[in-house]
Amino acid sequence: QVQLVESGGGLVQAGGSLRVSCAASGRTFNSYAMAWFRQATGKEREFVAGIFWGAGRTYYADSVKGRFTISRDNAKNTVYLQMNSLKPDDTAVYFCAAGRTAGATARNEYGYWGQGTQVTVSS
Repeated sequence: QVQLVESGGGLVQAGGSLRVSCAASGRTFNSYAMAWFRQATGKEREFVAGIFWGAGRTYYADSVKGRFTISRDNAKNTVYLQMNSLKPDDTAVYFCAAGRTAGATARNEYGYWGQGTQVTVSS
């Protein structure tokens, strides 16, 4: 079992930066692949970024590549999403997810989810 709690969301102006965090419970955190998804109002939840277990190979959606960075600290059971050059289109609830399939981008590959944290980017 893994429980996930996101934090760090908020309001930021376009072009600004924000870092969201996801704290995980459970002693086997470093055996899970982790990811961030987001869901804007009226839209489907979409993959944003993922990171393998262990050494942490990363992969990103094209829409955030070069602007967002996912990282993990296995000693702290925490995964981060650093978001730079934010755009109004990045406004969404951001969800942390954990799963067993490295490299997955589909929602159904992740069995554990946090409650989400709101990120709002003003123009």
